[in-house]
Amino acid sequence: MTTLLSSFEARTGAVLDQVPASTPAAVDAACDAAAAAFAPWQAASGAERGALLRALAAALEGDRAELVALADRETALGPIRLNGELDRTAFQLRRFADLAERGEPFAFTDDPAVAGPPPAGHPLMQRWSVPLGPVAMFSASNFPFAFSVLGGDTASALAAGCPVVVKAHSGHLLLSNRVFGLVQGVLVALNLPAGLVSMVQGGGRDIGVRLVRHPAIAAGAFTGSTQGGAALAAEAAARPRPIPFFGELGSVNPVVALPAKLATDGAALAATLAGSITLGCGQFCTNPGVIVLIDELQPGLDTKAINDGFVAQLAEALRPQQPHAMLTTAMRGAFEAGVAHWAAAGAEMLVQDTAAAGQPPRPVLAQVSALDFIARSALREEVFGPSSLIVRAASLAQALQVLQAVGGSLTVTLWGVEQASDAARALVRGAMAIAGRVLFAGVPTGVAVTAAQQHGGPWPSSSRPESTSVGDAAMARFLRPVCLQDAPGWLSARAGQPV
Repeated sequence: MTTLLSSFEARTGAVLDQVPASTPAAVDAACDAAAAAFAPWQAASGAERGALLRALAAALEGDRAELVALADRETALGPIRLNGELDRTAFQLRRFADLAERGEPFAFTDDPAVAGPPPAGHPLMQRWSVPLGPVAMFSASNFPFAFSVLGGDTASALAAGCPVVVKAHSGHLLLSNRVFGLVQGVLVALNLPAGLVSMVQGGGRDIGVRLVRHPAIAAGAFTGSTQGGAALAAEAAARPRPIPFFGELGSVNPVVALPAKLATDGAALAATLAGSITLGCGQFCTNPGVIVLIDELQPGLDTKAINDGFVAQLAEALRPQQPHAMLTTAMRGAFEAGVAHWAAAGAEMLVQDTAAAGQPPRPVLAQVSALDFIARSALREEVFGPSSLIVRAASLAQALQVLQAVGGSLTVTLWGVEQASDAARALVRGAMAIAGRVLFAGVPTGVAVTAAQQHGGPWPSSSRPESTSVGDAAMARFLRPVCLQDAPGWLSARAGQPV
């Protein structure tokens, strides 16, 4: 019997349509098709890979109106945000096309032979980059374009020479089907194998587990919850032939604000931070979920009074914010449960208005001491939604202990370290120890697609802290090095280009 999956109107909860879930046989067939597509695609030139990526970008843009309208119904993210995200997705596809055409996936190191015995002497050696193989790509809930069927994971894997099997997210089933239809049309038009990009759909964990376990899959890429990512990472490691699993998981993204900075810019920073906390209804992996304030006395500053004033300013800036509906009812329930865990763990609830029946959630702001934050794990868990937890540290040393207790985060933001000092250096060291990206101005929401970007960090923010899911280096996840020693002239002359 066919299992049907329901797509829901995000604002009302009404059923939009139903689509069939992928059967186990369909998952296996998608993986087998990806395996069959791997040999010709890993041999494809940079120009051929670039042509596919550019055609996919054009297909997205050509169907913009219908795609954005459908995405808005399934996610409630709004046409302004969704048009911007579609632009970003097309930009990513073209950026990886540029990288492929410049030969970045074929980067190699030439190490000419040196006469004489080792260790000084050695044979001719070349270090090449080769693609891993078919990638299982798990779409994210909160970015229906940029981290979905044609998101950065798919773009970087294709540029690297890897086919992709996409596990569509249940929060935007109809959109995923429409985008996948565009993909299929492009593959036909370019006379490329249909298995180069496949898609499966399903609720629960069975489809994802079967996908990760399939012997043809050579790597996994995931954006989502810590619990879900950890389970899939364990499956990837437990296979008879383990595979790398690149998971972007939960993150609380601490903001450390020094009193001297708040004394001069507190009102403006509070307004900026309130907007960041509620942006996209707080459903960003870089949402500033923890705000660290340091009450330690400083010459000429009443630090506690400054921090108290900033808390009041932030609460005042948060109350009138109007978040939109959350992506799914399950996410709304998880958000409310997370806020309840804060209260049960002893947090002081500073802003917590009850939303009217059927209305989007209201912003939440709570406050705890650093000692409680360090001692109670419930306070350190990500609460995915329009909320933030203020942590009051008695000293710089205690603030650093708060960062250590976080363990791993995609970002840390430091406000007030513009001048070199022992305190500034200590905070920079502490931030770099736990985060993949450290900001010194602005807020963490917003992730630029650039050469230097690092969107990943120590656990629990990601499963592989050395990797990034955003930026040029994302392609490196799906390549591995191979050393060629004393290769024949015809081979070494290819200088890393596929054979």
